[in-house]
Amino acid sequence: MQQSYEIPYPELGSVLGEQEIGVLARLLESGENLSGGRCREEFERCFREYLGVPHALSVTSGTVALEIGIRLLDLSEGDEVIATPQTYKASVQPLLNYPVNVRFCDVEPDTLNIDPDHFASLITDRTKALILVHYGGLPCDMDKIMEIARRHGITVIEDCAHALGAEYRGRKPGALADIGCFSFHSSKNITTLGEGGMITLFDRTLAERADRIRSNDADAVYREQARAIGESTSAHPWMMHPGFAFTHDCSKIRYGGTNATLAEPNAAVGTVQLAKLDQLVNRRAEVAAAYGKVLEGYPGVRAHQGPEPVRHGHHLYTFFADPADGILRNRLVSRLDALGVQMQLRYFPLHLLAEWRARGHTAGECPVAERMWFEQQVNLPCHPGMTDRQVEQVVSRLDTVLGQEARGVPLAEGTTRTTKGRTR
Repeated sequence: MQQSYEIPYPELGSVLGEQEIGVLARLLESGENLSGGRCREEFERCFREYLGVPHALSVTSGTVALEIGIRLLDLSEGDEVIATPQTYKASVQPLLNYPVNVRFCDVEPDTLNIDPDHFASLITDRTKALILVHYGGLPCDMDKIMEIARRHGITVIEDCAHALGAEYRGRKPGALADIGCFSFHSSKNITTLGEGGMITLFDRTLAERADRIRSNDADAVYREQARAIGESTSAHPWMMHPGFAFTHDCSKIRYGGTNATLAEPNAAVGTVQLAKLDQLVNRRAEVAAAYGKVLEGYPGVRAHQGPEPVRHGHHLYTFFADPADGILRNRLVSRLDALGVQMQLRYFPLHLLAEWRARGHTAGECPVAERMWFEQQVNLPCHPGMTDRQVEQVVSRLDTVLGQEARGVPLAEGTTRTTKGRTR
Protein backbone atom coordinates (compact mmCIF):
# COMPACT_ATOMS: atom_id res chain seq x y z
CA MET A 1 0.00 0.00 0.00
CA GLN A 2 1.16 3.51 -0.80
CA GLN A 3 1.28 6.00 2.03
CA SER A 4 -0.52 9.32 1.57
CA TYR A 5 0.72 11.88 4.08
CA GLU A 6 -1.51 14.49 5.63
CA ILE A 7 1.37 16.97 5.33
CA PRO A 8 3.36 15.76 2.31
CA TYR A 9 6.87 16.81 1.45
CA PRO A 10 6.20 19.08 -1.55
CA GLU A 11 7.19 18.03 -5.05
CA LEU A 12 6.65 21.57 -6.32
CA GLY A 13 8.84 24.37 -5.02
CA SER A 14 6.88 27.30 -6.37
CA VAL A 15 3.30 28.39 -6.97
CA LEU A 16 1.86 28.66 -10.49
CA GLY A 17 -1.34 30.53 -11.29
CA GLU A 18 -3.28 32.75 -13.63
CA GLN A 19 -0.33 34.95 -14.58
CA GLU A 20 1.64 31.99 -15.86
CA ILE A 21 -1.39 30.63 -17.71
CA GLY A 22 -2.01 34.05 -19.24
CA VAL A 23 1.52 34.54 -20.54
CA LEU A 24 1.47 31.07 -22.07
CA ALA A 25 -1.86 31.70 -23.76
CA ARG A 26 -0.65 35.00 -25.22
CA LEU A 27 2.52 33.41 -26.52
CA LEU A 28 0.73 30.49 -28.14
CA GLU A 29 -1.92 32.73 -29.69
CA SER A 30 0.76 35.07 -31.10
CA GLY A 31 2.06 32.51 -33.57
CA GLU A 32 5.64 33.45 -32.66
CA ASN A 33 8.57 31.07 -32.82
CA LEU A 34 8.71 28.93 -29.68
CA SER A 35 12.50 28.71 -29.59
CA GLY A 36 15.18 31.36 -29.22
CA GLY A 37 12.97 34.45 -29.32
CA ARG A 38 11.98 37.51 -27.34
CA CYS A 39 10.84 35.58 -24.24
CA ARG A 40 14.27 34.10 -23.71
CA GLU A 41 15.90 37.49 -24.22
CA GLU A 42 13.54 39.10 -21.70
CA PHE A 43 14.05 36.37 -19.09
CA GLU A 44 17.82 36.66 -19.37
CA ARG A 45 17.67 40.47 -19.18
CA CYS A 46 15.54 40.34 -16.03
CA PHE A 47 17.85 37.76 -14.48
CA ARG A 48 20.94 39.87 -15.21
CA GLU A 49 19.32 42.88 -13.61
CA TYR A 50 18.12 40.93 -10.58
CA LEU A 51 21.58 39.56 -9.82
CA GLY A 52 23.62 42.51 -11.08
CA VAL A 53 25.77 40.46 -13.46
CA PRO A 54 26.78 41.28 -17.05
CA HIS A 55 25.97 37.86 -18.53
CA ALA A 56 23.12 35.39 -17.92
CA LEU A 57 22.43 32.57 -20.38
CA SER A 58 19.40 30.34 -20.00
CA VAL A 59 19.66 26.61 -20.69
CA THR A 60 17.48 23.53 -20.49
CA SER A 61 18.31 22.45 -16.92
CA GLY A 62 20.47 23.16 -13.92
CA THR A 63 22.50 20.05 -14.71
CA VAL A 64 23.23 21.37 -18.20
CA ALA A 65 24.27 24.70 -16.66
CA LEU A 66 26.79 22.82 -14.50
CA GLU A 67 27.99 20.72 -17.45
CA ILE A 68 28.69 23.87 -19.48
CA GLY A 69 30.25 25.64 -16.50
CA ILE A 70 32.62 22.71 -15.96
CA ARG A 71 33.49 22.66 -19.68
CA LEU A 72 34.65 26.26 -19.33
CA LEU A 73 37.29 25.12 -16.80
CA ASP A 74 39.32 23.48 -19.62
CA LEU A 75 40.28 20.58 -17.35
CA SER A 76 43.24 18.37 -18.26
CA GLU A 77 44.40 15.00 -16.99
CA GLY A 78 45.83 15.33 -13.50
CA ASP A 79 44.01 18.54 -12.65
CA GLU A 80 42.26 18.67 -9.29
CA VAL A 81 38.80 20.02 -8.48
CA ILE A 82 37.61 20.56 -4.91
CA ALA A 83 33.89 20.02 -4.32
CA THR A 84 31.32 19.75 -1.57
CA PRO A 85 29.95 16.30 -0.70
CA GLN A 86 26.73 17.78 0.74
CA THR A 87 24.62 18.28 -2.38
CA TYR A 88 22.64 16.55 -5.09
CA LYS A 89 24.76 14.36 -7.37
CA ALA A 90 24.29 16.67 -10.39
CA SER A 91 26.63 19.23 -8.80
CA VAL A 92 29.67 17.07 -9.47
CA GLN A 93 28.45 14.28 -11.76
CA PRO A 94 29.89 15.95 -14.92
CA LEU A 95 33.36 15.54 -13.39
CA LEU A 96 33.07 11.77 -13.87
CA ASN A 97 33.66 12.49 -17.58
CA TYR A 98 37.10 14.00 -16.92
CA PRO A 99 40.43 12.40 -15.95
CA VAL A 100 40.73 14.65 -12.93
CA ASN A 101 41.15 14.14 -9.21
CA VAL A 102 38.11 15.31 -7.24
CA ARG A 103 38.85 16.21 -3.63
CA PHE A 104 35.76 16.45 -1.46
CA CYS A 105 35.84 19.26 1.07
CA ASP A 106 34.17 18.69 4.42
CA VAL A 107 31.38 20.98 5.60
CA GLU A 108 30.64 23.18 8.58
CA PRO A 109 28.31 21.47 11.09
CA ASP A 110 25.96 24.43 11.42
CA THR A 111 25.68 25.52 7.77
CA LEU A 112 26.45 22.30 5.81
CA ASN A 113 28.42 24.56 3.46
CA ILE A 114 32.07 23.90 2.67
CA ASP A 115 34.47 24.65 5.50
CA PRO A 116 36.83 27.39 4.24
CA ASP A 117 39.67 26.14 6.42
CA HIS A 118 39.37 22.61 5.05
CA PHE A 119 39.17 24.06 1.52
CA ALA A 120 42.48 25.86 2.07
CA SER A 121 44.13 22.66 3.34
CA LEU A 122 43.16 20.69 0.21
CA ILE A 123 44.75 23.06 -2.31
CA THR A 124 47.76 21.83 -4.28
CA ASP A 125 49.61 23.19 -7.29
CA ARG A 126 47.21 21.13 -9.49
CA THR A 127 43.99 22.60 -8.04
CA LYS A 128 42.03 24.16 -10.89
CA ALA A 129 38.59 24.86 -9.47
CA LEU A 130 36.17 24.74 -6.56
CA ILE A 131 32.51 23.75 -6.90
CA LEU A 132 30.42 24.83 -3.94
CA VAL A 133 26.73 24.76 -3.07
CA HIS A 134 24.80 27.22 -0.93
CA TYR A 135 23.13 24.40 0.95
CA GLY A 136 19.40 24.76 1.44
CA GLY A 137 19.56 28.41 0.39
CA LEU A 138 22.08 29.49 3.04
CA PRO A 139 25.02 31.30 1.38
CA CYS A 140 28.56 30.08 1.94
CA ASP A 141 31.15 32.32 3.59
CA MET A 142 32.04 33.73 0.18
CA ASP A 143 34.41 36.51 1.24
CA LYS A 144 36.71 34.04 2.96
CA ILE A 145 36.37 31.44 0.21
CA MET A 146 37.05 33.90 -2.60
CA GLU A 147 40.07 35.37 -0.80
CA ILE A 148 41.59 31.88 -0.64
CA ALA A 149 40.63 31.09 -4.24
CA ARG A 150 42.04 34.33 -5.65
CA ARG A 151 45.30 33.84 -3.79
CA HIS A 152 45.76 30.47 -5.49
CA GLY A 153 44.30 31.29 -8.92
CA ILE A 154 41.34 28.92 -8.48
CA THR A 155 38.12 29.32 -10.48
CA VAL A 156 35.00 29.09 -8.32
CA ILE A 157 31.67 27.73 -9.55
CA GLU A 158 28.63 28.48 -7.42
CA ASP A 159 25.89 25.88 -7.63
CA CYS A 160 22.98 28.20 -6.82
CA ALA A 161 20.20 25.64 -7.30
CA HIS A 162 19.02 26.26 -3.73
CA ALA A 163 19.95 29.89 -3.39
CA LEU A 164 17.75 32.01 -5.66
CA GLY A 165 16.27 34.65 -3.38
CA ALA A 166 19.10 34.46 -0.84
CA GLU A 167 21.60 37.22 -0.11
CA TYR A 168 25.13 37.42 1.25
CA ARG A 169 26.15 40.79 2.68
CA GLY A 170 23.87 42.61 0.27
CA ARG A 171 24.92 40.57 -2.76
CA LYS A 172 23.17 37.66 -4.41
CA PRO A 173 24.44 34.14 -5.05
CA GLY A 174 25.36 33.77 -8.70
CA ALA A 175 27.18 37.09 -8.50
CA LEU A 176 29.67 36.09 -5.81
CA ALA A 177 32.24 34.05 -7.78
CA ASP A 178 33.32 33.33 -11.36
CA ILE A 179 30.47 31.17 -12.66
CA GLY A 180 26.97 30.73 -11.25
CA CYS A 181 24.67 27.83 -12.12
CA PHE A 182 20.93 27.87 -11.37
CA SER A 183 18.17 25.30 -11.62
CA PHE A 184 14.50 25.99 -12.32
CA HIS A 185 13.40 22.39 -11.75
CA SER A 186 9.89 21.86 -10.38
CA SER A 187 11.27 21.60 -6.84
CA LYS A 188 13.19 24.90 -6.87
CA ASN A 189 12.23 28.36 -5.57
CA ILE A 190 11.01 29.34 -9.04
CA THR A 191 10.33 27.03 -11.96
CA THR A 192 10.28 27.25 -15.74
CA LEU A 193 7.65 24.56 -16.23
CA GLY A 194 9.55 21.73 -14.63
CA GLU A 195 13.02 22.11 -16.10
CA GLY A 196 15.39 24.94 -16.93
CA GLY A 197 18.62 26.54 -15.83
CA MET A 198 20.80 29.63 -16.04
CA ILE A 199 24.53 30.32 -16.20
CA THR A 200 25.81 33.65 -14.89
CA LEU A 201 29.26 35.02 -15.65
CA PHE A 202 31.37 38.14 -15.42
CA ASP A 203 33.94 37.23 -18.08
CA ARG A 204 32.85 38.15 -21.60
CA THR A 205 35.02 35.52 -23.31
CA LEU A 206 33.62 32.74 -21.13
CA ALA A 207 30.09 34.00 -21.79
CA GLU A 208 30.71 33.89 -25.55
CA ARG A 209 31.99 30.33 -25.25
CA ALA A 210 29.00 29.27 -23.15
CA ASP A 211 26.66 30.83 -25.71
CA ARG A 212 28.32 28.89 -28.52
CA ILE A 213 28.11 25.62 -26.64
CA ARG A 214 24.38 25.99 -25.85
CA SER A 215 23.67 27.08 -29.44
CA ASN A 216 24.99 23.98 -31.22
CA ASP A 217 28.24 25.64 -32.23
CA ALA A 218 31.69 24.26 -31.51
CA ASP A 219 33.60 25.66 -28.57
CA ALA A 220 36.65 26.42 -30.64
CA VAL A 221 39.34 29.01 -31.30
CA TYR A 222 38.85 30.84 -34.61
CA ARG A 223 40.94 33.30 -36.57
CA GLU A 224 40.09 35.29 -39.67
CA GLN A 225 41.06 33.66 -42.95
CA ALA A 226 43.70 35.12 -45.23
CA ARG A 227 41.48 34.28 -48.20
CA ALA A 228 37.94 33.05 -48.70
CA ILE A 229 37.17 29.42 -49.54
CA GLY A 230 34.58 30.35 -52.13
CA GLU A 231 31.64 32.58 -52.92
CA SER A 232 29.82 33.63 -49.75
CA THR A 233 26.76 34.87 -51.58
CA SER A 234 23.75 32.83 -52.58
CA ALA A 235 20.35 33.32 -54.09
CA HIS A 236 18.96 31.77 -50.91
CA PRO A 237 21.33 32.72 -48.06
CA TRP A 238 18.73 31.97 -45.39
CA MET A 239 18.87 28.29 -46.39
CA MET A 240 22.53 28.10 -45.38
CA HIS A 241 24.18 27.65 -41.98
CA PRO A 242 27.81 28.40 -42.74
CA GLY A 243 28.86 29.88 -39.41
CA PHE A 244 32.43 31.11 -39.81
CA ALA A 245 33.02 28.91 -42.87
CA PHE A 246 33.52 31.85 -45.25
CA THR A 247 35.39 34.12 -42.90
CA HIS A 248 37.48 32.17 -40.38
CA ASP A 249 39.75 29.17 -39.85
CA CYS A 250 39.65 27.02 -36.74
CA SER A 251 42.94 26.55 -34.89
CA LYS A 252 41.67 24.60 -31.84
CA ILE A 253 38.55 22.64 -30.94
CA ARG A 254 37.77 22.33 -27.24
CA TYR A 255 34.34 20.68 -27.39
CA GLY A 256 31.45 20.22 -29.72
CA GLY A 257 28.34 22.23 -28.95
CA THR A 258 24.87 21.07 -28.02
CA ASN A 259 21.32 22.35 -28.22
CA ALA A 260 20.56 23.65 -24.74
CA THR A 261 18.09 26.35 -25.80
CA LEU A 262 15.45 27.15 -23.21
CA ALA A 263 12.12 27.14 -25.04
CA GLU A 264 10.03 30.30 -25.22
CA PRO A 265 7.13 28.99 -23.05
CA ASN A 266 9.59 28.07 -20.30
CA ALA A 267 11.31 31.45 -20.50
CA ALA A 268 7.99 33.31 -20.48
CA VAL A 269 6.95 31.55 -17.28
CA GLY A 270 10.41 32.18 -15.83
CA THR A 271 10.01 35.94 -16.19
CA VAL A 272 6.66 35.83 -14.38
CA GLN A 273 8.09 33.61 -11.64
CA LEU A 274 11.15 35.82 -11.16
CA ALA A 275 8.87 38.80 -10.53
CA LYS A 276 7.20 36.78 -7.74
CA LEU A 277 10.45 35.57 -6.20
CA ASP A 278 10.57 37.88 -3.19
CA GLN A 279 6.97 37.07 -2.33
CA LEU A 280 7.67 33.32 -2.60
CA VAL A 281 10.83 33.48 -0.50
CA ASN A 282 9.12 35.64 2.13
CA ARG A 283 6.47 32.96 2.55
CA ARG A 284 9.19 30.33 2.94
CA ALA A 285 10.74 32.53 5.63
CA GLU A 286 7.41 32.72 7.48
CA VAL A 287 7.13 28.93 7.50
CA ALA A 288 10.73 28.61 8.67
CA ALA A 289 10.20 31.14 11.47
CA ALA A 290 7.23 29.17 12.77
CA TYR A 291 9.32 25.99 12.94
CA GLY A 292 12.23 27.85 14.50
CA LYS A 293 10.12 29.03 17.43
CA VAL A 294 9.38 25.43 18.34
CA LEU A 295 13.04 24.41 18.17
CA GLU A 296 14.03 27.27 20.48
CA GLY A 297 12.04 25.65 23.28
CA TYR A 298 14.00 22.40 23.37
CA PRO A 299 17.62 21.47 24.09
CA GLY A 300 19.35 19.11 21.70
CA VAL A 301 17.90 20.57 18.50
CA ARG A 302 19.03 23.56 16.50
CA ALA A 303 18.12 25.25 13.22
CA HIS A 304 20.24 25.40 10.09
CA GLN A 305 21.67 28.89 10.10
CA GLY A 306 24.79 30.88 9.45
CA PRO A 307 26.44 34.11 10.57
CA GLU A 308 24.74 37.41 9.79
CA PRO A 309 24.27 39.28 7.60
CA VAL A 310 22.74 36.73 5.23
CA ARG A 311 19.28 36.14 3.87
CA HIS A 312 18.40 32.46 3.87
CA GLY A 313 16.51 31.34 0.74
CA HIS A 314 14.88 28.45 2.68
CA HIS A 315 14.80 26.14 -0.32
CA LEU A 316 15.11 23.47 2.38
CA TYR A 317 14.16 23.65 6.03
CA THR A 318 16.84 21.67 7.81
CA PHE A 319 17.37 21.26 11.51
CA PHE A 320 19.68 19.07 13.58
CA ALA A 321 19.01 16.58 16.35
CA ASP A 322 22.00 16.03 18.63
CA PRO A 323 22.36 12.48 19.99
CA ALA A 324 24.73 13.82 22.66
CA ASP A 325 21.65 15.45 24.21
CA GLY A 326 19.59 12.30 23.88
CA ILE A 327 17.74 13.33 20.70
CA LEU A 328 18.01 10.46 18.24
CA ARG A 329 17.35 11.57 14.69
CA ASN A 330 15.88 8.31 13.44
CA ARG A 331 13.55 8.06 16.39
CA LEU A 332 12.45 11.67 15.94
CA VAL A 333 11.80 11.11 12.24
CA SER A 334 9.79 7.96 13.01
CA ARG A 335 7.59 9.90 15.44
CA LEU A 336 6.89 12.67 12.93
CA ASP A 337 6.32 10.16 10.16
CA ALA A 338 3.76 8.34 12.30
CA LEU A 339 1.90 11.63 12.74
CA GLY A 340 1.61 12.15 9.00
CA VAL A 341 4.48 14.58 8.42
CA GLN A 342 6.53 13.46 5.43
CA MET A 343 10.25 14.20 5.46
CA GLN A 344 13.26 13.67 3.25
CA LEU A 345 16.94 13.48 4.13
CA ARG A 346 18.99 15.65 1.78
CA TYR A 347 21.68 14.96 0.70
CA PHE A 348 23.51 11.65 0.98
CA PRO A 349 27.29 12.34 1.11
CA LEU A 350 28.42 12.15 -2.50
CA HIS A 351 31.83 10.63 -1.85
CA LEU A 352 30.05 7.51 -0.54
CA LEU A 353 28.06 6.91 -3.73
CA ALA A 354 29.16 3.81 -5.66
CA GLU A 355 30.50 5.76 -8.63
CA TRP A 356 32.70 7.93 -6.44
CA ARG A 357 33.87 4.97 -4.35
CA ALA A 358 34.93 3.50 -7.69
CA ARG A 359 37.11 6.59 -8.11
CA GLY A 360 38.84 5.87 -4.78
CA HIS A 361 36.73 7.76 -2.26
CA THR A 362 35.95 6.17 1.12
CA ALA A 363 34.13 6.63 4.39
CA GLY A 364 35.94 8.93 6.80
CA GLU A 365 36.95 11.34 4.05
CA CYS A 366 34.44 13.99 5.18
CA PRO A 367 33.62 13.09 8.78
CA VAL A 368 31.45 16.11 9.52
CA ALA A 369 29.26 15.61 6.44
CA GLU A 370 28.95 11.90 7.29
CA ARG A 371 28.06 12.51 10.93
CA MET A 372 25.50 15.17 10.11
CA TRP A 373 23.72 13.08 7.46
CA PHE A 374 23.73 9.75 9.26
CA GLU A 375 22.97 11.09 12.74
CA GLN A 376 21.53 14.60 12.86
CA GLN A 377 19.89 16.06 9.73
CA VAL A 378 16.10 16.43 9.50
CA ASN A 379 14.20 18.16 6.66
CA LEU A 380 10.66 19.42 7.22
CA PRO A 381 8.22 20.45 4.46
CA CYS A 382 8.76 24.13 3.63
CA HIS A 383 6.93 25.54 0.65
CA PRO A 384 5.22 28.84 -0.29
CA GLY A 385 2.05 26.94 -1.17
CA MET A 386 1.62 25.51 2.32
CA THR A 387 -1.54 26.73 4.00
CA ASP A 388 -1.52 28.28 7.47
CA ARG A 389 -3.34 25.19 8.71
CA GLN A 390 -0.66 22.88 7.33
CA VAL A 391 2.07 24.96 8.96
CA GLU A 392 0.18 24.90 12.26
CA GLN A 393 -0.16 21.13 12.01
CA VAL A 394 3.57 20.67 11.48
CA VAL A 395 4.31 23.06 14.37
CA SER A 396 1.94 21.19 16.68
CA ARG A 397 3.31 17.77 15.77
CA LEU A 398 6.91 18.91 15.97
CA ASP A 399 6.20 20.29 19.44
CA THR A 400 4.59 17.00 20.43
CA VAL A 401 7.45 14.77 19.34
CA LEU A 402 10.15 17.03 20.78
CA GLY A 403 8.25 16.96 24.06
CA GLN A 404 8.22 13.16 23.92
CA GLU A 405 11.95 13.14 23.24
CA ALA A 406 12.61 15.55 26.13
CA ARG A 407 10.58 13.39 28.53
CA GLY A 408 12.19 10.18 27.34
CA VAL A 409 8.92 8.66 26.16
CA PRO A 410 9.74 5.34 24.44
CA LEU A 411 8.91 4.96 20.78
CA ALA A 412 5.87 2.74 20.41
CA GLU A 413 6.78 -0.64 18.94
CA GLY A 414 6.06 -0.78 15.22
CA THR A 415 5.71 2.98 14.92
CA THR A 416 6.42 3.89 11.31
CA ARG A 417 3.55 5.66 9.59
CA THR A 418 0.08 6.81 10.42
CA THR A 419 -2.83 4.89 8.95
CA LYS A 420 -4.77 8.11 8.48
CA GLY A 421 -5.08 9.05 4.82
CA ARG A 422 -3.60 5.80 3.59
CA THR A 423 -4.60 4.91 0.05
CA ARG A 424 -4.60 1.59 -1.74
